[in-house]
Amino acid sequence: MYSMNDVKILVFVGMSGSGKTTAIDYLTEKGIPKIYFGGIIYQAMREAGIEITPESQQRFREEIRQKEGKDFVIKRVLKEIQDLINAGQKRIVLDGLYSWTEYKILKKAYPTETTVIAIILPRALRHHRVAERPDRPFNAQEINERDWSELENLEKGAPIAIADYYLENSGSISDLHKQLEQLLKDIDFLPKS
Repeated sequence: MYSMNDVKILVFVGMSGSGKTTAIDYLTEKGIPKIYFGGIIYQAMREAGIEITPESQQRFREEIRQKEGKDFVIKRVLKEIQDLINAGQKRIVLDGLYSWTEYKILKKAYPTETTVIAIILPRALRHHRVAERPDRPFNAQEINERDWSELENLEKGAPIAIADYYLENSGSISDLHKQLEQLLKDIDFLPKS
């Protein structure tokens, strides 16, 4: 049996198009399980019989938090974290922390186990990458509207501002992976082989 001191939870935050998915995919390819906040939203939408589109997802994400509380998603995430820990998992990645409320609840539940990593880059480059991505591209108006909505309605800026570490993602995917690999070593995240 291991103690909670052996458990480490990495939380990636960043604006849309920052490179969170690229970083998280790098870890899941190493066998680290992830909990996807958006997956909880998708499940709730399916249960409500709502078609999943970028527009309906954004609207539902905001409405469900207004109706059920800002802790709607994080309560379900905490249960999934505990289930993984109970199953013997020592390393977990969280994908999609959005709000200051979620951050505070997570840090209260797992204060020493949680490390928050913000992925940042200049806004113009991030917007360009969002426009060019094959999955869910946005035009300039759509990405601006999404940025404002996430900042104003979901308090997304605070977890980015208070992150424990920052990875600057203006370069190549390889550059991001190198930064991530160094950070994983610095915080002793990867299990010993």
